Amino acid sequence: MQALAFVDLETTGGSATKDRITEIGIVLVDDDGVREWSQLVHPQMRIPLFIEQMTGISNAMVKNAPTFEQVAKDVDALLQGRLFIAHNARFDYGFLKNEFKRVGMVFKPQVLCTVKLSRALYPQHHQHNLDSLIERHQLTAKDRHRALADAQLIHQFWQHAHLQFAADAIEATVKNLVQRSSLPSQLDPNLVHELPEGPGVYLFYGENELPLYIGKSVNIRQRVLSHFAADHRQAKEMSLSQQTKRIDWIETGGELGALLTEAKLIKQMTPVHNQRLRRKNALCAWQLDQKQDQLLPRLTWANDLDFGTQDNLYGLYSNQRDAQKALRNLAEQHQLCLGVLGLEKIGSGKPCFAHQLKRCRGACVGKESGLEHATRLLTAMSKLKLASWPYPGAIGIREEDDLHVIDHWCYLGTAHSDEDVQKLLEQGRPAFDRDTYMTLVKALKKTQVVHLRSTPPHEAIRRRHSDA
Repeated sequence: MQALAFVDLETTGGSATKDRITEIGIVLVDDDGVREWSQLVHPQMRIPLFIEQMTGISNAMVKNAPTFEQVAKDVDALLQGRLFIAHNARFDYGFLKNEFKRVGMVFKPQVLCTVKLSRALYPQHHQHNLDSLIERHQLTAKDRHRALADAQLIHQFWQHAHLQFAADAIEATVKNLVQRSSLPSQLDPNLVHELPEGPGVYLFYGENELPLYIGKSVNIRQRVLSHFAADHRQAKEMSLSQQTKRIDWIETGGELGALLTEAKLIKQMTPVHNQRLRRKNALCAWQLDQKQDQLLPRLTWANDLDFGTQDNLYGLYSNQRDAQKALRNLAEQHQLCLGVLGLEKIGSGKPCFAHQLKRCRGACVGKESGLEHATRLLTAMSKLKLASWPYPGAIGIREEDDLHVIDHWCYLGTAHSDEDVQKLLEQGRPAFDRDTYMTLVKALKKTQVVHLRSTPPHEAIRRRHSDA
């Protein structure tokens, strides 16, 4: 008989990287019978009130409990060599792996998720959470939302399934679930249990510390696994699959944080498989200079000018060729003079080529006044105008527990404390970035902001938590 460990944890929250374990419950099953083990754990952080109310585990109860570091060797010895079985196993496995990692220990068991086992054995049912299993299979819940009690429920489900299905059938199903992985063979198959289902950024690494690819998603796990789905794999995905040796991720409070973090990391780390966002600051835009009664476009560069503080900018382009092509297309659409715009050389008093084709109203030869041409140019370019920064200084955008700090269209970083806000404000602005600008223009239309220059950082953080 394979040795089994039915495991359940209680924690301070849902993030395996930010939150901590408050209680561990384990039911051990092997040839010697059934043994149970449970332990309250000091999480080294406060337990939120709503977690106290749900689990019944208070800060007072864990005050004198050992830390995970103090029980780590005992937990490792209990689980060593056993099939790790948990309901929504990614949660429990992820928390334990992170706790072991903090104390310098490696945790790589074989993992079975009883949510997936229930779906495989009982496909006729739609709900497979633990409460549904309790009701459907008449399991006995002694103290719901306590670690050992919930581990006992998982063991009861296991026993109930063995009464309804042949042992060989369950063994085959378990083997399939344990071995199944959508990841390339060179990656740890247990990674499928660790990847979070929330928003954030993921990084694929090859043989060194420079990422091959950086992506973002509102569901990291789903998006990462889609890269390795054989049924729609493209040449790029195949190459990425073969080269990837390690995957890291950064969880964010929402989609905005994922977008901002992705753009920032790609510009910093320039991964080889990111084409569009790898562009650095070779950005250029048109400015309109007034000369007598004319408005003349002049190309300006983000390297030479702080785009975040400028009011007279039109369009954002990766290079001079793209900028000139866009202006030429605009001129053709509005019958503007390419000669006056500086896109075509013309002699004094001579018409431009477009005028000879009746595609220019004659500003080049005086048939249209400079003021009329300038007015039409300004109207034509109005849709390309970059939005001016509408605030007197830096702002914060709240997203769940994150406060994104923004100044003049530049993403400074994400804060979780007063100190974070102050450090971000003091570090200065990075170079203007087109992708960040485009993301923020959309975001500011549908969100409230905190004015950080006029609001003390602690007040911004306090308001964020009071709104949560």
